[in-house]
Amino acid sequence: MNSPIRIIGIDPGLRRTGWGVIESDGHRLGFVASGAVTPDAGAELARRLMALFEGLSEVLSIWDPAEAAVENTFVNKDASATLKLGQARGIALVTPALANLSVAEYAPNMVKKTVVGAGHAGKEQIRAMIGHLLPKANPQSEDEADALAIAITHAHHRVWKALEAAE
Repeated sequence: MNSPIRIIGIDPGLRRTGWGVIESDGHRLGFVASGAVTPDAGAELARRLMALFEGLSEVLSIWDPAEAAVENTFVNKDASATLKLGQARGIALVTPALANLSVAEYAPNMVKKTVVGAGHAGKEQIRAMIGHLLPKANPQSEDEADALAIAITHAHHRVWKALEAAE
């Protein structure tokens, strides 16, 4: 790792898609920015997806990350809700891909295990560790905190992969 790399983590959702940008320099992490893209809940599905695309595109343009990481979809019992979440996740994957970023994907349990140390950690634990790992961060929602956790997960996995490649 020669110089810091800017990473965006994305927590996809149709109501609110959280995003968090960090800089990673080996094991050192720095907070850059975080927020959420929140489409009009009353709009038709296509308009909500378009708002997610436009919002994420603007975030990418402003913060100029080099890599992206997206959380895998959580499948629940409501097939319709799962399908809609999958569509939001598709936007979260394709938007950075269209910006020529590599896009990594991480399961929710992997994110929790990486950031907290336990694969079934609660939202409070994730938020507490975000405060510890990124003291300047002050996520305003769980979606932002989760997005920062996804970015941290990617940063750690990048370091591990680089160390393995060097051996």
